[in-house]
Amino acid sequence: MTLPADASLREQVAGHEWYHTLELAPGLLTPGWFDTRSLLDQLPFPTSLSGRRCLDIGTFDGFWAFEMERRGASEVVAIDILDPRLWDWPAHSAAEVVAAVGTRKGRGEGFEIAREALGSRVLRLERSIYELSPEEDGSFDFVYLGSLLLHLSDPIRALKRVRSVCAGELLAVDAIELGLTLSHPRRPTATLDAVGRPWWWKPNLAALVRMIEASGFEIAAPPRRCFMPPGPGQPKSKVTRRALLSRTGREVLLRERRGDPHGVVLARAV
Repeated sequence: MTLPADASLREQVAGHEWYHTLELAPGLLTPGWFDTRSLLDQLPFPTSLSGRRCLDIGTFDGFWAFEMERRGASEVVAIDILDPRLWDWPAHSAAEVVAAVGTRKGRGEGFEIAREALGSRVLRLERSIYELSPEEDGSFDFVYLGSLLLHLSDPIRALKRVRSVCAGELLAVDAIELGLTLSHPRRPTATLDAVGRPWWWKPNLAALVRMIEASGFEIAAPPRRCFMPPGPGQPKSKVTRRALLSRTGREVLLRERRGDPHGVVLARAV
């Protein structure tokens, strides 16, 4: 029996583990790990992208790429790496961890389901941020870089590659260390993880700004903080005394309930 289009889409949504919360049809939402829809009114995201060529780096399920298209971009290119073995892993990372972390992204099924449902023309390329080049990719008028620098061993090199293809504005929305941001609002500093998973440098907001400036951009608006809102697909831990007494436990509870602390930096190519 052939399912009706809406029933078939619902079946596809239910059968996939989602990173982004997307409205694929009236009332049909994907149960994303994050629900970034509420951020649209908080970020310096252009109201209109009419006539502009745009790039979404680390697109995952494609929320920001589809939003660029909805706002009138003449062309949207979205890049990502689907094979987790090609990500920046610290030495001695366990093979089972690599496989487990890569499960959610799969082979990009979420992006393809969303693109078909939305009738989108976004072009997705399997490409590393480190591989961006003006010779291969041309130039872009607007670039969105979200929640990716944390997962890179060399964020400065990555930002320099972004600069090489950015002829206009960069909007970077990336993870920051909230404690260091509050205790050192002006001094650039960061923490380093790099233990068994692709979580590397977590800068304070001042360091995120400095990295972007050092890569060839000038800051176009006052940088600020935001919280990446949790979506319906993100589980919630129980609030326990043990969790509240642990720094890690408090960070997990904050992330699961209010969101993941991020810095917001709008910059332009110098």
